[in-house]
Amino acid sequence: MTENTRPIPADFFADWKEREALSEAMIPLIGRLYREKNISLYIHGKNMVNRSVIEIMKAHRFVRQIEQNELSEYETFPLIETLVNMDLGPAHIDIGKLAVKYQEPASTAGLLVFLESEMSDLLGCKRKPILEPQDVVLYGFGRIGRLLARLLIEKSGSGDMLRLRAVVVRKGGTDNDLSKRASLLRRDSIHGAFDGTIRVLKDKNILVCNGNPIQVIYADSPEQVDYTKFGINKAIVIDNTGVWRDEAGLGQHLACPGAAKVILTAPGKGEIPNIVYGINNHQITKNSKIISAASCTTNAIVPILKALQDEYGIIRGHVETVHSYTNDQNLIDNYHSGSRRGRSAALNMVITETGAAKAVAKALPELEGKLTGNAIRVPTPNVSMAILNLQLKQNTSLEEINAYVRKMSLYSPLQNQIDYTMSTEAVSTDFVGSRHACIYDAQATIVDGNNVVLYCWYDNEFGYSCQVIRCLEELAGIFWPMFPR
Repeated sequence: MTENTRPIPADFFADWKEREALSEAMIPLIGRLYREKNISLYIHGKNMVNRSVIEIMKAHRFVRQIEQNELSEYETFPLIETLVNMDLGPAHIDIGKLAVKYQEPASTAGLLVFLESEMSDLLGCKRKPILEPQDVVLYGFGRIGRLLARLLIEKSGSGDMLRLRAVVVRKGGTDNDLSKRASLLRRDSIHGAFDGTIRVLKDKNILVCNGNPIQVIYADSPEQVDYTKFGINKAIVIDNTGVWRDEAGLGQHLACPGAAKVILTAPGKGEIPNIVYGINNHQITKNSKIISAASCTTNAIVPILKALQDEYGIIRGHVETVHSYTNDQNLIDNYHSGSRRGRSAALNMVITETGAAKAVAKALPELEGKLTGNAIRVPTPNVSMAILNLQLKQNTSLEEINAYVRKMSLYSPLQNQIDYTMSTEAVSTDFVGSRHACIYDAQATIVDGNNVVLYCWYDNEFGYSCQVIRCLEELAGIFWPMFPR
């Protein structure tokens, strides 16, 4: 982005109110593009759909950090206004990057001509990313299951892509089980309130979330379920329970009438492909029946390792994860089958094992045997950190490696997996709700020749859930054209 010569406002408050009004005017336009044309708008990777006025303004301000320059609503609003009146097909469009490109000195065309040139492939395009709506079922409704539900409801768009049709759970011990599950979806101590409305139809075991009817099916095992009884067919079942991790166990879902494919939200065993989206999602084919979305930690470390391997090469390294406690641990000291995990999660740092370092080789075979790993569970409820201590094949500098990762976070195929922060005040709660697999902390990086230590934050719940959704879209055959390319 070229240097912006916009003068400092004489009246900051008046300038704020003008930009606030433009952001407010953007909301219905962004909504129309999303619901009528299945076009999602972004600002440098930050989704603008269903965002508040302040969130849209903060997304614009974010560009100053990553582009070292201003991007204001004055630049983006005319682009959005023009896009609404164009005959475009479904796509993901980064309005921030388009605005930056339009301001470059070499760009002399009028706005409409510029946009028609940039998105010529979309003009008059009636092709949908998927031929018919894809039914989705959540098997299990715990921490990850409820976040996946939020994401699927948020992404319902015009209703002709992914449709969350059912949730399968075991019957609780009370007669208000449905209301309790609705309440857990509606309110979350970490991720806040559900963005919308939830209606409980107790007599039909249905939750209506933002107009999406979701059947709650009570069953103790997959063989008890017949999805076709509820009009569900060729469904992709997302197993959030972690009870079954091999092909034989997960294959039980495929035996259910109405189910066609399965995604596991935990590391898979045996021949099940462990997918880290952005790295080895090419292993998902039209013939895939069962895949794993690997673990949250594997998803956090593999993208940054891939970036470094491609640019510098990695000789060896150690991965230490500082991980928030999980439901597997005890709140207070009590018996646990695992070593140390019986001690109170809320009061202790707990050293435990992690398979993430070994799991890297499933996505990046060239790193097999080069990494060791361990984990420390700490008394925080969400957001974890991976510390990568690596020996590279060539020397680098702090400035060089930070500039490289920043570029990868903005202008590479890994931009949805790697985020970047320069904040000197960043702490874990700042990254609750991050949609990236990891956030590279540029201020914490240590470089000594070819030895580097990198600190990468990750929302082990929400960021991971976003990676699962990306795997889901690919398994469903949904491919979005991305602009600018």
